[in-house]
Amino acid sequence: MPSFDITIAGEINLDLILYGLPEEMATERELLGDGFEVTLGSSSAILAHNLATLGISTGFITRVGHDEFGQIALERMRAAGVDLSKVVESRTKTKTGVTILLPHGGHRHILTYPGTMVEMTRADLDMDYLASSRHFHLSSLFLLKGLEPDFPAIFRELKSRGLTLSLDTNDDPADEWGGVLRELLPMVDILLPNRGELCRMMGRDTVEAALDDLVGVVPLVAVKCGSEGALVQVGRERVKVPGLKVTATDTIGAGDSFNSGFLAAWLSGANPVEAAAAANITGALSTQRPGGTEAFREVELRESFLQKHGFPAVRSRQQVQA
Repeated sequence: MPSFDITIAGEINLDLILYGLPEEMATERELLGDGFEVTLGSSSAILAHNLATLGISTGFITRVGHDEFGQIALERMRAAGVDLSKVVESRTKTKTGVTILLPHGGHRHILTYPGTMVEMTRADLDMDYLASSRHFHLSSLFLLKGLEPDFPAIFRELKSRGLTLSLDTNDDPADEWGGVLRELLPMVDILLPNRGELCRMMGRDTVEAALDDLVGVVPLVAVKCGSEGALVQVGRERVKVPGLKVTATDTIGAGDSFNSGFLAAWLSGANPVEAAAAANITGALSTQRPGGTEAFREVELRESFLQKHGFPAVRSRQQVQA
């Protein structure tokens, strides 16, 4: 029996969020914000954290530096119940990465120091550990420069060992959308992009055209559409799944929180449309507090929100296999 419901290998950092700055920021001036938060950041870590709070058994491999930011991030994940037994500490002087976010209404500046995430290589990955799961997820493909060339071989090995695979590329800072992506897509069982990422990765102007190109390539695509909900494609069939009407405090990490709900429901036996409805719930929950994990850390808020909106019961790996 697998040890985990899901394993994840990826990046970890803290998010430093500074609110209230002007969109156009003058140099050599002291600009004052009106709010500041420090939260767990990075798509891979946010997803692992939130999956664990939902009751999904989660194993996580990452590389951290010898610094306080890395230890704070790991402590947040440990408190959520994520297994960190295979985390690698860097032997170099490179520090754990950090992202500075400057929200401006409906959009934001995102400034990232990658740090140890770009140093991760296949040597950092315990493949037996990753394979001791029902499912493997990859986020932030284009940030994991040291791992990227090996991902096709990693995916093939995990597929051969019976795992299903999901992918959320996130943004490509170089805006090239190349590398190993085309080689990975035919091995992916679930693709979880937002609308902009989907169009850019497929080189298309519309979501519909991009989805057409993925028919016969990726069996299940769940496109994140923000407050509008999600668009699910299974084979040639497409279904719009409406989002929740909520007042958002912060949308940072909402996409990764969407992923957590989708995968938690899908691994518990939900069909793709049901999983997308669950994902809309967790995506909306994330917006109720700053950053991508704070709403999940607040137990009373998390449980009452999930119950109110009908989040499905999560089934453990033992229950699914029984």
